Amino acid sequence: MSAATPAERPDLRVVEPGEQPDVLSPVRRETGRLRTAWTAADLMGMDFPPPRWAVPGIICEGVNLLAGPPKVGKSWLSLALGLAVAAGGQAFGAIDVQAGPVLYLALEDTPRRLQSRIGKVLAGQPAPAALTLATSCPPLPQGGDEAIATWLDRNRDARMVIIDVFAKMRGASAPGMSAYDADYAAVGRIKKVADAYGIAVLMVHHVRKAGSEDFLEAVSGTNGIAGAADATLVLKRPRGQADGVLHVTGRDVDESEYPLAFDAHAGAWLMLDGPATDHELGDTRSAIIRHLRANPASAPKVIAEATGLNPATVRQTCTRMLADAQVTCDAAGRYSLPGGDLS
Repeated sequence: MSAATPAERPDLRVVEPGEQPDVLSPVRRETGRLRTAWTAADLMGMDFPPPRWAVPGIICEGVNLLAGPPKVGKSWLSLALGLAVAAGGQAFGAIDVQAGPVLYLALEDTPRRLQSRIGKVLAGQPAPAALTLATSCPPLPQGGDEAIATWLDRNRDARMVIIDVFAKMRGASAPGMSAYDADYAAVGRIKKVADAYGIAVLMVHHVRKAGSEDFLEAVSGTNGIAGAADATLVLKRPRGQADGVLHVTGRDVDESEYPLAFDAHAGAWLMLDGPATDHELGDTRSAIIRHLRANPASAPKVIAEATGLNPATVRQTCTRMLADAQVTCDAAGRYSLPGGDLS
């Protein structure tokens, strides 16, 4: 039996490997030659549509690389984004997104696991028929790019394609090619599709085991991977903590940091209030900083009463924060953030 069309599917359905010819079948495509050169006068006289955002301010059309250590929650984040965009809900529980078809290549999952995770994220809400899931796809050099393009041809109003994970789609390198060139070429294949269709592609990837001050240098592989991508998002979360930070930079995206919290019961990453630096600190320091931002020149006793923290803990922590230059202290023993009002 052939697979049902989207209009016939009242509920979300996982695409089984045997059904892929009906959904992701690579076909021989005749692509027209695109113009790639203009005079400056011609270029400045052209009108271009604004970039299409899957998640406004964070995920734009083009290739978006989402990197993070194993088990940090990248797949939960990707799945929740796919569901939100397909249904036209809110990304991270805070950002309104426009509804449209989404293709999610869950290449490390099984239908049973996907069903379980989707049920947790939806929490009783109806499953969006606009989200198509597949658990396998050919590597990009062996027709994976054409398979994705075929799906996009059938869903011209699509908003996003999610590849989880990139390593499963990368394919083998050409003989004699350097590691950098191989990485750049691998990302370049899916970038051609993203650019041709004006679609946001989110590729899940890993980070290096060794830590790095620059979050871009943490991306696993050579610099060719991040260099070829239009934007790079790195999700960091200290092991055992619920709060994390999403670092974002790109060609059409302002470099930013977004504090997030993972709700294990809902399988959802939710955006937190305040700057990311507040949530990269310990809970006690974060609470003190949040209080001092709204109430500069506060004594430890006042901070303790307002935050509910132990007074002795507040005094000790403020002393340590002063030594670390995270706060300042006036002659009366009142604390403020650096540059704050000490009068």
